[in-house]
Amino acid sequence: MKIVGIGGTNGSGKDTVGQILEEKHGWKFISLSDVLRDEATARGLTTDRQNLRQVSTELRRQHGTGVMIDRVIEKYNQQGGKYKGLVTSALRNGGEADRVHELGGQVIWVDADPKLRYKRICARSRSDDRVSFEEFMEQEQIEMHQAINQFELKAADVKEKADQVVENDSNYEDLAGKIDTLVKEF
Repeated sequence: MKIVGIGGTNGSGKDTVGQILEEKHGWKFISLSDVLRDEATARGLTTDRQNLRQVSTELRRQHGTGVMIDRVIEKYNQQGGKYKGLVTSALRNGGEADRVHELGGQVIWVDADPKLRYKRICARSRSDDRVSFEEFMEQEQIEMHQAINQFELKAADVKEKADQVVENDSNYEDLAGKIDTLVKEF
């Protein structure tokens, strides 16, 4: 099975890249965040960013830093179907990037200008996206850099381990063109 893991900043277009790979290139897209939201809900928790961070940290501590990738693979295997491979988004821990690489996969980092990303999250209907620009940037700093151990979020480690970087500062067509070019390298 081929696997691609997508990391990136909040609102950068990680899920959009996953959807492009699914719709245009025959990959199966499963969001790591959706798997994590399901876990939080099963525990009776709300799915705000803080709870998701806590649940993912706990899972990594109990089962290893690649556990979220393994959970996505389990979901992929349960669904069956004929796909070119699995693409998952929302890698936020270096151990997740390591797990993708252990499986022979590629890691893509997606980014965009912070003001554009903030505009995008404001347009989404997620309750945890209703924050000020300052809160948005504070959350990013926490998720990018403030891990105190290997089990917490530190998306900067994913960025460092990425095989490819995609800037998503334009429109959907431009992003799709970049992904069309990139997929040839898989």
